[in-house]
Amino acid sequence: MPSWFYILFLVLGIYLIISVLLYFLQDYLMFKPEKLPKDFQFHYENQETEEYNIETRDGAIINGLRFKAKNPKGLVFYLKGNSKSIRGWGKFAVDFTRHGYDVLMVDYRGFGKSTGRRTQKAIKRDLQVIYNKVKENVHEKYIILYGRSLGSGFATKLASMNNPRMLILDAPYYSLSKVAKRYLPFMPLSLLIKFPMPTNKWLKYVKCPIHIIHGTDDKLIPYKTSVKLSKIQPKLTTLHTIIGGGHKNLNTFESYHKILTDIITTRPKEVNLEGSSINVRHSTKKINAQT
Repeated sequence: MPSWFYILFLVLGIYLIISVLLYFLQDYLMFKPEKLPKDFQFHYENQETEEYNIETRDGAIINGLRFKAKNPKGLVFYLKGNSKSIRGWGKFAVDFTRHGYDVLMVDYRGFGKSTGRRTQKAIKRDLQVIYNKVKENVHEKYIILYGRSLGSGFATKLASMNNPRMLILDAPYYSLSKVAKRYLPFMPLSLLIKFPMPTNKWLKYVKCPIHIIHGTDDKLIPYKTSVKLSKIQPKLTTLHTIIGGGHKNLNTFESYHKILTDIITTRPKEVNLEGSSINVRHSTKKINAQT
């Protein structure tokens, strides 16, 4: 056999091995969980919390914390990123409790004290069960869904199936398949990826106001991703730009806190366009100069 055949066979073999490894190892590449012992005690200064454990229909336990505000105006269901546990993410609850909102955070399967086999379908189902329990005590018009990075996809899916007051996406992705494609452009990711997370598709079915917050210097999920997402439902969507913001440091920008305050404390007002220039168009015709 010619040498080129052996080279082709070798390349195909390596490609197949990489594909198999990617399929079975992607959970370890995508998720960076911190596991906590069952008797771990959560503690946050100047924050009142209540811990919950919810058993799912397949026997998994989903652990969560509710950060309590005095005389709450509503509840923020905060869906975190792909790393650590709510032990660390809990410090961000203060950005909402100080404005009078309770905050609910949960650990996905395999994170913190939560158990169970992690799949996209299972996590979506878990979050809907939790959302349903929240609705038993809080009317949907007082529920805000907040999705951070990985959690932005799950928050969008929840919003598409329910009727919360609003959806806030912090550094969202178009889809995880698109993110992975940036780093592995030659792999058949449509066949391999277990968590495609098509935020762009789910966003089409959201009926509430959508607020997208993104930093211009985000190296992991580029700012242009949010620009594309904002065009899916332009009448419902407001894009908030953090100049110089990265992927993990938006909370260190004063502009982020101003934006967040405006979003959750300001009641939406209808704009009266009567007498405005909304229908005025600039002329594109060339005017011939007269001699």
